[in-house]
Amino acid sequence: MMVLVGFSMTQTLLGVLSVSLGLLVLIIAYRKLLAYLGKGSIIKEDYCVLYPLESDPISNEAEFYFTTEKERNIIFELLNADMTSNQVLTEKEYAVGGHIVRFDTNLLPNGLYFYCLRTENQKTMKKMNVRNKNVVD
Repeated sequence: MMVLVGFSMTQTLLGVLSVSLGLLVLIIAYRKLLAYLGKGSIIKEDYCVLYPLESDPISNEAEFYFTTEKERNIIFELLNADMTSNQVLTEKEYAVGGHIVRFDTNLLPNGLYFYCLRTENQKTMKKMNVRNKNVVD
């Protein structure tokens, strides 16, 4: 029988199997730990994603884009620089998927504004600078 540095083939095989079993137990324990730590984390399907505008500053027409993973009632509004409501752009039930809300910025004086998306469990907003060429500051 072949001897490898003082160990028999049986001892070597048992050593390899025990190391493999140990690694398997560590991997299972690691996955259980990740699952335990992940409990109570945010469920992404419960929230909409509001994307920033493609250009800053914006002029003429703004296209606000958001996505939703559930059908839900969404209120989309513009806020002034002091965070007071300027105008509700839409308030309706939206289907699953991506949506664009268009707004003519020529209806606003130049300046800083925020656009806000609200649902039953979320309120998210982003900043926009309006700089229309035909409006004097």
